[in-house]
Amino acid sequence: MAFLPITKKELEGKQLDFIMVSGDAYVDHPSFGHAVISRLFEAQGFSVGIIAQPQKDYDYTALGEPKIGFLMTTGVVDSMVNNYTASKKKRHNDEYSPGNQGFRRPDRAFTVYCKNLKRLYPEVAIIGGGSEGSLRRFAHYDYWADAVMPSVVYDSGCDLVIYGAGEKPVIEICDLIKKGIPVSSIKDVKGTCYITSFDTMPKKVMNAMKGDRSEFIQIESFQKVLSDKKSYAKAFKTQTMHLDAIIGKGIIQEQKDKKFLVQNSPSLPMTVEEMDNSSELNYERQYHPSYEKDGGVKALEEVKFSITSHRGCYGNCSFCSITYHMGRRVQKRSSESIVREAELITKMPDFKGYIHDVGGPSANFRETACDKQIEHGVCTNKECIGTKACENLNVDHSEYLEVLRALRKIPRVKKVFIRSGIRFDYLMMDKNPEFFNEMVKYHISGQLKTAPEHASNNVLKLMNKPDFSVYKNFTARYNEANQKLGLNQFIVPYFIASHPGTTISDAVELTKYLKSINYMPLQVQDFYPTPSTRSTCMFYTGIDPNTMETVHVPTADERLMQRALLQYRKPENESLVRHALLLTGNHHLIGNGPDCIVRADIKKANVGARPTARKSTKTDSKSNLRPNVKKYVNGKPAVGRNSKSRFK
Repeated sequence: MAFLPITKKELEGKQLDFIMVSGDAYVDHPSFGHAVISRLFEAQGFSVGIIAQPQKDYDYTALGEPKIGFLMTTGVVDSMVNNYTASKKKRHNDEYSPGNQGFRRPDRAFTVYCKNLKRLYPEVAIIGGGSEGSLRRFAHYDYWADAVMPSVVYDSGCDLVIYGAGEKPVIEICDLIKKGIPVSSIKDVKGTCYITSFDTMPKKVMNAMKGDRSEFIQIESFQKVLSDKKSYAKAFKTQTMHLDAIIGKGIIQEQKDKKFLVQNSPSLPMTVEEMDNSSELNYERQYHPSYEKDGGVKALEEVKFSITSHRGCYGNCSFCSITYHMGRRVQKRSSESIVREAELITKMPDFKGYIHDVGGPSANFRETACDKQIEHGVCTNKECIGTKACENLNVDHSEYLEVLRALRKIPRVKKVFIRSGIRFDYLMMDKNPEFFNEMVKYHISGQLKTAPEHASNNVLKLMNKPDFSVYKNFTARYNEANQKLGLNQFIVPYFIASHPGTTISDAVELTKYLKSINYMPLQVQDFYPTPSTRSTCMFYTGIDPNTMETVHVPTADERLMQRALLQYRKPENESLVRHALLLTGNHHLIGNGPDCIVRADIKKANVGARPTARKSTKTDSKSNLRPNVKKYVNGKPAVGRNSKSRFK
């Protein structure tokens, strides 16, 4: 094995078939998409080189012109999420860059990379993919611009974009290229999308434009979703109903200049054998040696001794983009493949005996949600799990438990941890206690991270999360199991502030729970409207796309108060917490009693001052933040979202 070339010197005068352009530093590991796709093209017989984080023209031209085309991904994370916090502050660090350096990738990197490549190599095809290309493939709301933007496929000029897991489309694309078909003519591969005009679109797509909905459907145009929020919500709902390979149809959306985005239907889930093959390609399992001088790549640290056992998640949390990216089907590796990777890890010189994680998006979702999905596809009218679990849900940890047991027996393995997150509601449904007991006994590194997300059932329903009583029952059972084993292991709960639908009263309810368990989170995650989630749709439109009902969206001032309520012990938050409690009629929680959240004797002069949000830095006065907190009746918002008071 060897790293893929990154300089012309390594090519020895040869021209590469493909060049991968990546927004992340080059890390040759199966947790990094640019490595997976590059190694897969290599396994299909093509030569591939890597250009990581290009900034100047000479970076883009470092490997010359490829024979066939460029491959392009902006990285594991959307470039705007990577570059900015939820409060739109510029991040100065980047774990996916050498030495944790910030500012190594541009904003909206997908479009920037593609346009630069097209400018320098106008005749060379580009095949794009990754989270940014996948999640922005339709017209979408962009939180940072506070505007609806066209499809990134249209904006960027990319010839072909792969959405979801890329392996199956890549193999089919490779087969077509070997037959002499140019990338520009590839239009029928499942799991891909492209831009076309009415005159040049394939016949079956044109038939859909004329009313034949057998293979493709047309959704509201970019101009329509730009001008009408109900149309935006309706279009988003339609997109989510066609994410399954068995029942999903292709989708057409008009963009600008009489150009159309055509999304082919989703690719089929990967088989166990295909997952094994992808996970066991010729990876170096290390960042490129050229980064040593900068201190390496921090993002590798958490995954270097971790194992991905499966992909996909049927939890379908409203704020999560995984389902939109690759659907609700779980795709797993074989137990044998997982053990082989663990054995490989134990031979690494810096392995200390600890496998940091074995899991996926939800560690204990290893099987398909139900047998029906395999033949008939995923249901579009109900969820597998969440607010209400489906009666057909398969609840079984037995195979996952056997995998963990096998890993514990490998020589040199001291501990096998589960850090990717346990879905506690699914765990509580399992009538067999074996996995729960062994998880507590063997697989927790002192703290178990969980994601109840909130304490208000009104909010949890909009998040598609279970009733909060499920989490309470889980913590009681967890604590009891630890006590029986004589262990002192803690739960670290994860909560989101200011999710759409969250009122100040809901936030106070969460704070009361935190007070009751004598806990305050050290870090708080404000809701982050990332591209193409149900929650982001609610944030922008004030409409739940699943029901088309109005949803309250917290204003800027409310977001400040909700964040302060989560960290109610901090002295600097006392004024905000007091104001929130007075606003919601919770006067009895102000004082020095054991149940009080904030003390009464504040020495600061502005105790009774009304908290306000920091004004926008925009020159347009209409974009400045305006408080809206007075419009409450009995702690509940009397009106809907005030767009002029949005958190900036």
